[in-house]
Amino acid sequence: MNILDRIIVVKKEEVKKLKKNFSVDVYSQSEFYNEPCLPFSEALSKEGKISIIAEIKKASPSKGIISPNFDYEDIANIYMDADVDAISILTDEMFFQGSIEYLNSIAFVKTVPLLRKDFIIDEIQIHQAKAYGADAILLISEVLDAAQIRDFTQIAKELDLSVLLELHSPQMLDKIDQSINTILGVNNRNLEDFSVDLGTTETIKKHLNKDVIVVSESGIGSQDDIQKLQQTGVEAILVGETFIKSNDMYATIKQMQKWCVRES
Repeated sequence: MNILDRIIVVKKEEVKKLKKNFSVDVYSQSEFYNEPCLPFSEALSKEGKISIIAEIKKASPSKGIISPNFDYEDIANIYMDADVDAISILTDEMFFQGSIEYLNSIAFVKTVPLLRKDFIIDEIQIHQAKAYGADAILLISEVLDAAQIRDFTQIAKELDLSVLLELHSPQMLDKIDQSINTILGVNNRNLEDFSVDLGTTETIKKHLNKDVIVVSESGIGSQDDIQKLQQTGVEAILVGETFIKSNDMYATIKQMQKWCVRES
């Protein structure tokens, strides 16, 4: 059983508890539930540059605590001051030490789209994401079948939420209808040994439709990394650890934004 399998076992129990205490009717009373979302796809497809989704993440199963002095509000403010294109917020508690409350707090002051990054296995989590102020949700192809991907994507769209559908290998492509899921995240991290290979993005992108927005995820931190992804032709990158661990987060973001400008 790999780490993803272990996470899903825990997530199923969490969802059971969530459904005992909350319902769609409860979530529909939220301030954010009936408000329009900020446009996620536009944020990720800006002409002349690779867009940056900056991630708020305290810990991970592979690295443990990433930010000992973690202050999610301070991080969010730095990200917005630095004009990142979108913000990803880890809401999983047990494995990433995140919280749905982080999303809700930041939603009240957001200036860019917010992505709820969690392990969504039930539609109640989608309604929860909308109620707490998300503009987009992550779906992971490795933990969902084709019908779930289709159904969850449809539910999200009905709520005005965008979907970032993540895959780790070309084997997942058979599950995906690229006419429906038009924002695909390629995670460069191997789920078995946690190794990272940016070549994964290049390999998978060759199989994707030209109009699909491609987000490269994991292992991105250097100018060489950005140059490789420029050549691959991705529209966006998701970066967390590089920013979170930086002694000067703002300066690190600004440097990466310069690297992300496309050569004319």
